[in-house]
Amino acid sequence: MQPLTADDPEDIGGHRLLARLGAGGMGVVHLARTAGGTLVALKTIRAEHAADPAFRTRFRREVTAVRGLNGRWLVPVVAADTEAREPWLATEFVPGPSLVEAVDGFGALPVAAVRTLGSRLADALTAVHAAGLVHRDVKPGNVLLALDGPRLIDFGIAHAAGATALTAPDAVVGTPGFLAPEQAQARAGKVGPPGDVFSLGCVLAYAASGRRPFGTGYAAGVLFRTVHEEPDLAEVPGELRALVAACLAKDPTDRPTAREVAAALRDPRVSLARGIPEDQEDDWLPPAVLRVVAERSARALDVPTPQRSPRQPTADDPAPSDPQDARPPTRRRILLMGSAAAAVVAVGGGASAYLAAGRGGTGAALPVHTLGFQADLSSADKADGVAQERGARLAVEQHNARAGITFRLALDTVDDRGEAARAKQAARRFTEAGVSVVLGLNTPAAALAAAPIYRKTRTAMVLISMDETQLSGSDQNFITLCVTRGPESHLALPLVSYLTSVRPVDRTAVIDDRAAGRTGSDLTNHFSQSPPHDGTTSVHPVAADSDDFAPAVRAALAAKAQAVVFSGTSPERAARCARALADEGFTGPRLGTWRIMRPAFLQQAAAAGQDWLFGTPFTDPGSVSRTFRTAYRARYGTAPGRWSPEAYDAVGLVTRALEKLGETADIEPGVVTQRLFDVTYQGLAKPLRFDADGAKSLELEASSYFLFQAKGKTFRLLERNDPVK
Repeated sequence: MQPLTADDPEDIGGHRLLARLGAGGMGVVHLARTAGGTLVALKTIRAEHAADPAFRTRFRREVTAVRGLNGRWLVPVVAADTEAREPWLATEFVPGPSLVEAVDGFGALPVAAVRTLGSRLADALTAVHAAGLVHRDVKPGNVLLALDGPRLIDFGIAHAAGATALTAPDAVVGTPGFLAPEQAQARAGKVGPPGDVFSLGCVLAYAASGRRPFGTGYAAGVLFRTVHEEPDLAEVPGELRALVAACLAKDPTDRPTAREVAAALRDPRVSLARGIPEDQEDDWLPPAVLRVVAERSARALDVPTPQRSPRQPTADDPAPSDPQDARPPTRRRILLMGSAAAAVVAVGGGASAYLAAGRGGTGAALPVHTLGFQADLSSADKADGVAQERGARLAVEQHNARAGITFRLALDTVDDRGEAARAKQAARRFTEAGVSVVLGLNTPAAALAAAPIYRKTRTAMVLISMDETQLSGSDQNFITLCVTRGPESHLALPLVSYLTSVRPVDRTAVIDDRAAGRTGSDLTNHFSQSPPHDGTTSVHPVAADSDDFAPAVRAALAAKAQAVVFSGTSPERAARCARALADEGFTGPRLGTWRIMRPAFLQQAAAAGQDWLFGTPFTDPGSVSRTFRTAYRARYGTAPGRWSPEAYDAVGLVTRALEKLGETADIEPGVVTQRLFDVTYQGLAKPLRFDADGAKSLELEASSYFLFQAKGKTFRLLERNDPVK
């Protein structure tokens, strides 16, 4: 909440204003009290917008629509004046977070909670449709979570079924990703109750999986997928998937009614009137979300005495008790409370990035720091991108579930598909929202495209699976780049360490595969300049256009090599080298890098590929921590993917930096960027610390890399100092 300003009246329509809950381009939302003492959220439309006849007509329609509705899961209108110079609408104040805040902050809801959520929202839509209305904007941001159940809000674009639309004939009304195909195609005359059911299906898919069924990114792309592609329901629990899929049928006539959805979701053992047993009324949400709802409910009872700011102080004015309180509010200091967050969105506000999400040790509302995440989630590199996003989201959820935290985190995800244009759009979206840290960026094209935008705003780019050497050839100055993995150019470190400390050798041979380009030459040069165990290294090249590795292998063994390193990046060429070594009877250590650590190597090398060692910049996600592995599987229904622990650690690093900056939401991006290089974080995968000389690069040591060994049909993480068995 923010104090009233000098421009705010003392009351509106007999409602005493207490504080500002939020403000946007369309208007202001106040916390107010009726003459009878009831708290309300009072939305006022700015006069310049109210002067537009079409806009005022739309506002009248919202008031008329909501006033004529009866339903337990709808937010009732307390009072309104649609003819005032600045028209206003007062609704019951619901001190709870929106569904989007709950899911983004704490993860997908359990199946039982989704059933309760869905059945009650379907009941609300049944009441809406029975009144001859269509909501047209059912989305997570318009669903508030209260102790006794959800509330559906914002009827600003609702209209009577069959009524003439106020928008242009080709205008899309609604929110991309949560609107029906007939809405996406701007067929206003064909939008009826089935459109709301489709939107409800999108909301349920999001609540049950944490993902939007038609993806994210460009609005045009989301709309296209909504109309022409099937929804992604892979992570929706099986017992809900069929019903959600039915709601998302392309043909409106194939969708169930809202009443049928409510009946399908409601447990048959439970009273139809209440939805869940009375003694479980307050336990329909997960504990972490319930805690936020309860804390906000308690905070609603602690309404501040109205204050007005700012005005020019006089000599007789007492000094402010806290210098922080004397500052005018900035975009980063805005704290919204409870249902006001959704109301701000309804009047065009953009401040909902920082929502009052609970209480700290002093009883103060906790700020929410939103982290951006962009990566390829649906194209060639989607496996790594999805694993990183899941690891980061799990870290956010587990942070928010801890006791005694001084701020909460939220994760805003964009699928850039590894494409430059999409990456730029994502970067503009995050920087315009004031996001101070963006993680992911798992392709060179995306990182290079987004970097100038993030550099301009000093927004930190935290890379997880990429390193700065992969951006070589660019003339950009990556001053905000924070790389949390060891560089590709130093992949020789774990191999040299192994051949020095675990299996010491005096003579090492490198089969220098010239087809590997710079990656291969970096590995070869490292071994040439720093031979393992202070011994010697011989180099035996294989031309890029040659598939015959036998001559190079025979030359290496003639040099009495005790260990052989393959510098290439092709699994198929590595398999040929492995077979050539086996043909010559060599059984000493054989090593390569993660670039060849693929199923194709095991298949084509067969027995010759067994016991090979591979240096990697990532760990085995299934070996870092039983707690992490269990939590990941419980959250996503599958084993953790490659780079997921590293993404989890990257969020931990950012969290540590934010903790060092103190308990405030007033943090500029450049400040966070600098702090990232000043902290040390012991992650699940490896310690994250940066050079003290200001180079802003990961402190290089053997612990930044890992060794895997080919065993049977898989690759096994080799514990540090663990000899080949």
